[in-house]
Amino acid sequence: MDNDKKNNLENLTHVKLKNKDVYLLGTAHVSKQSVEDVQAAVAEIEPDTICVELCPSRYQVLVKQDAWQKMDIYQVIKDNKALFLLAQLGLSTFYRRIGEKLGVKPGAEMLEGVKQAEDTGARLVLADRDVNTTLKRIWSSLSFWSKFKLLTHLFMSMMFQGDIKKEDIEKLKSKDQLQLVMDEFSKSFPQIQKTLVDERDQFLAHKISTSSGEKVLAVVGAAHVPGISKYLDRDIDIASLTTSPPKPIWPVVVKWGIPILILILLVAGFMTQGGAHSVRSIYIWVLVNGIFSALGVSLALAHPLTIMSAFVAAPITSLNPTMAAGWIAGLVQAWVKKPIVADLENLPQALTTLKGFWLNPICRILLVVVLANLGSSLGTFVAGTWIVTRTF
Repeated sequence: MDNDKKNNLENLTHVKLKNKDVYLLGTAHVSKQSVEDVQAAVAEIEPDTICVELCPSRYQVLVKQDAWQKMDIYQVIKDNKALFLLAQLGLSTFYRRIGEKLGVKPGAEMLEGVKQAEDTGARLVLADRDVNTTLKRIWSSLSFWSKFKLLTHLFMSMMFQGDIKKEDIEKLKSKDQLQLVMDEFSKSFPQIQKTLVDERDQFLAHKISTSSGEKVLAVVGAAHVPGISKYLDRDIDIASLTTSPPKPIWPVVVKWGIPILILILLVAGFMTQGGAHSVRSIYIWVLVNGIFSALGVSLALAHPLTIMSAFVAAPITSLNPTMAAGWIAGLVQAWVKKPIVADLENLPQALTTLKGFWLNPICRILLVVVLANLGSSLGTFVAGTWIVTRTF
């Protein structure tokens, strides 16, 4: 495999394989210059095939402007995907903010690759791994504390207000600059580096190297170019990269262990200190669990009926592993403040400010689900600890 940069584009890397020439165009994901680079690369190379760093689901989101309007918020809650959706919103909002400052749509360089394939008759390959698989693998690889830190980072990105200059974005296409960023990111989230970058490098390399055509142009984020170059001529176990990892056993143990432990403590208290002791422990469990969950929902500025539902549901759902306080509170909020089409249409714009995010009915429902569950979890810990200390 030969690797060179003998072309007129600074960010275009040529990799010579046995049966084809592969050109890797490293781009910044929010950059007008990257769009122009795609146009120039296609004109210079005249590729038979154009690969873009998109999976089918992300492609649909980019090309269909009404995707948000078709979201079923009830199904999101029932499928326990509120936190997952908030994470996606956090990432998309970060790119949207940068794009608005620079006057370019996030993912515009990928869409330009799609357009160039249509205009020139080149084959189009959606070369990235499904985003849902990637996010599931990332989430399962993180510890509880790492998940908390990641959610904090995502939330802060949604509230990002700093000024970003065009020159700063273009600097990201420098391998040295970008590697420094990835190195810093890896220190906080080493598992994410492996799943978000390394695994996808392999997947992208496999899709690119196995695509048809003698001249293949791949439009990818600059961070992926070194890794893809390394894996292009290697055999990749694609099956191991496309399956969701098995769920760990400890969450199941915790879910069932907590209610069993609480019941044991209530019985132990009754046997050793009498019925009054157990009744007081029940009061502690109900009040602490309910109050914490209700406080969480209150932070989301939920409807009073939603707050009441969280208070009532939390002590019960904490003892029932098949249910969650957030599900009930979220469904109640969606019922009393049912989102309308305009709320879905305004969702992208609402995410650009803290006020808009907090006041949009869709975002509020998602916040209700997450904060109700978080409050219930904290309440379970506090109430459980309290009951343990007063029993022994």
